Amino acid sequence: MDMSLALTPIVSLIAGILIFVFPRLLAKIVAIYLIAVGVIGLAGAGNFHF
Repeated sequence: MDMSLALTPIVSLIAGILIFVFPRLLAKIVAIYLIAVGVIGLAGAGNFHF
């Protein structure tokens, strides 16, 4: 049985729970996510699979 872990759904789930519990975190979580995606995209790491 092949079990692979997808990082994006886990991060999205955690972010969604944090936003639900602490609504003020929305802007910070979105900003961190966008910065991380931008840095990863610029570094050319878009082809990595976890």
